[in-house]
Amino acid sequence: MRAGLGVLAVAALASGCAQPASGKAAAPAAGPVAGAAAGAHALRGTAARALDSYATRLRAAYAARAAAAKRWGLRRVPLTPPAPPARKPHITVRKGFEVDDQEELNLPPVFTTIPTDEKIVFLTIDDGAEKDPAFLRMMHDLKIPYTAFLSDFLVKDDYGYFRQIQSDGHTLNNHTLTHPYLPALGYAEQKREICGMQDVMEKQFGRRPTVFRPPFGNYDQDSLRAAKSCGIEYAPIWNEEVFPDHWEYRDGELHPGDIVLSHFQGPKEWKGTMPDMVRRFLDKVTAEGYAVARLEDYL
Repeated sequence: MRAGLGVLAVAALASGCAQPASGKAAAPAAGPVAGAAAGAHALRGTAARALDSYATRLRAAYAARAAAAKRWGLRRVPLTPPAPPARKPHITVRKGFEVDDQEELNLPPVFTTIPTDEKIVFLTIDDGAEKDPAFLRMMHDLKIPYTAFLSDFLVKDDYGYFRQIQSDGHTLNNHTLTHPYLPALGYAEQKREICGMQDVMEKQFGRRPTVFRPPFGNYDQDSLRAAKSCGIEYAPIWNEEVFPDHWEYRDGELHPGDIVLSHFQGPKEWKGTMPDMVRRFLDKVTAEGYAVARLEDYL
């Protein structure tokens, strides 16, 4: 539209400056001015239609999310996260979570929170024991992003379940082959656990992750050295953990950018199901004004 108005202004200026030899003002040439005006009008119409189409899509998306929230028993409609940052934040190791020679060896940082001022949190789900189809339907309907950290001994009986998660747009990451307490193992054994899971991820899901979570959140220098040798760049853990019936906090409350942990578990381990866990998670974060964003968009 601005370009069209610019053409109109140039055309008007040109016609106003052109004078006949007699000094009398000549009648403005109708063709160029009329064409420029028509072009500006067309551009305004195109912009208006595009804006109306965008607003229609937003209304439709909100209506679908509201219907899904009601269907799944949420108290509020989940908030929509902001667009991913054009410039990703610089991720550093959380103070007190370093290992010896962390910086000198350029080891993957261990962190619990993404540095951001946006009121967003990140949902991460570990292990892979419970394969609840209702959870897949719920997250598909609600369009809530999450990241899965998988251990092969728990997922190998049904890789297809996790391929469905991947096809829905969620990221699958490394959580070792057998979920051991890594600091009890030597470097070679830790490398086998992490690199072996990288091989599984590539074979079953088509990619070798760059993100790894140590089991139980426990690690040592060998863990991070081994992870780096396997192509890992980040080692996020968590600041809160959510269950179907309660929350647990590292720092007492939610903060912008916090990573929240949960698990692929169900009534055998919990007082509830995975959809129950999602309801507790979403009801709290939405009530406190937080949206759920995709972790990998910030890494």
